Amino acid sequence: MTELNGVFFIVGPTATGKSEIAADVAHDFDGEIISADAFQIYRGLDLLSAKPAAATQTKALHHLMGVTPVSDEMNAEKFRRLAVNAISEVRSRGKLALVVGGSGLYVKALTHGLTNLPERDPGLRARLNDLPLDQLREKLAGLDLEAGNRVDPKNRRRLVRAIEICLLSGKPFSTHRREPEKKSVGAMQGVFVFRDREELYQRINRRVEELFELGVIEEVQSAGPMSVTASQMIGLAEIRQLIANRISRRQCITAIQQATRRYAKRQLTWFRHQTNFQPLNLSLLTHQEAVEWISQRARLAFAQGND
Repeated sequence: MTELNGVFFIVGPTATGKSEIAADVAHDFDGEIISADAFQIYRGLDLLSAKPAAATQTKALHHLMGVTPVSDEMNAEKFRRLAVNAISEVRSRGKLALVVGGSGLYVKALTHGLTNLPERDPGLRARLNDLPLDQLREKLAGLDLEAGNRVDPKNRRRLVRAIEICLLSGKPFSTHRREPEKKSVGAMQGVFVFRDREELYQRINRRVEELFELGVIEEVQSAGPMSVTASQMIGLAEIRQLIANRISRRQCITAIQQATRRYAKRQLTWFRHQTNFQPLNLSLLTHQEAVEWISQRARLAFAQGND
């Protein structure tokens, strides 16, 4: 996969500190960062999507961060096209491209490629989006019982897409998922960063508290119309409930902390099973030690990509 020669991945769950480490690696190496985050790609909602601080972003050029309006739908196919183009630009300048993020499907779109799925049908999608969740679940189970048992029953976007694939392809959604991937992650080089669970959860809780101190409520209040994809951003629904006076500030913070911890747990499980990137426990290292450890391996990937 020549388009990914000289590319190095830094992946892992939210709040590990990977963005700060990646920025320092890129700065020391004169590299550039390709963000692989499903929500940071959106313009606005910088606090809620946990975009790196301005000081962090100035250390290296960041791509695919804040480039898409929140009113637009995003998916792995769109991300892959944008990411491959960005990687090609970085490589054309003779620089290392660091792919950094925690959105497993977006990372997998680069490391494995994509299965041949039918294009989206706006008319069919609109009709499906008008149906309540219980009808969507029933419809998917009727088309593909295996998928009906596997797709998150509360995730409208995934239910709609699974039904859409069944109807447009004439085949069960679950058979598409079993198709062999185009590429193997074994050829890719990268690191999977994580922290001890208690430390990670403390970092998550502290970060959510900081979001409210920095003005995340006002940020959500000023946000315009959002796509279904952007509306899945963690914390959005809870803050909207707070704004509507349905829950208290403390209830809102606690709910977002819980949701973020659950998300981090899912990310940990995903990256442990979906990649063979070398694991690195950041709880055992200082920030500078982690930067140096990753830089050594990134340099090797860059050198091999230029052979």
